[in-house]
Amino acid sequence: MKALGKKEWILPDCELPPPGEGAAKGHESVIVVNAGKTNAAIRATLFFTDREPHTGIVWTVGAERVRCFRTNDPSDMGGFAVPFNTQYAVKLVSDAPVVVQYGRLDNTQSNLAFYTTLGYGG
Repeated sequence: MKALGKKEWILPDCELPPPGEGAAKGHESVIVVNAGKTNAAIRATLFFTDREPHTGIVWTVGAERVRCFRTNDPSDMGGFAVPFNTQYAVKLVSDAPVVVQYGRLDNTQSNLAFYTTLGYGG
């Protein structure tokens, strides 16, 4: 049976919005599906416009599981606080094939903007 997913992914359009007000807080999520029979260890690198890349973020997604990693939660980001309103990109390298989706909820305006997209898998 062919494994679903890829081992390398790029999310090129990331920009963490501030939390804003109201019940629906602004945030970003990286959602990883591991449909395989073994756990996936994933290394994340953040690329910025005006600074060196940030490395050292490691995630694990269990076999036949899905996990949502919130970029606004330093505990999901290896202790790193992603800056608000700063353009960046994420590269994910996994030791097992996975599928990656990105989502952003921006509530800085009254008409909430929710955005999701699949990453580019190589």
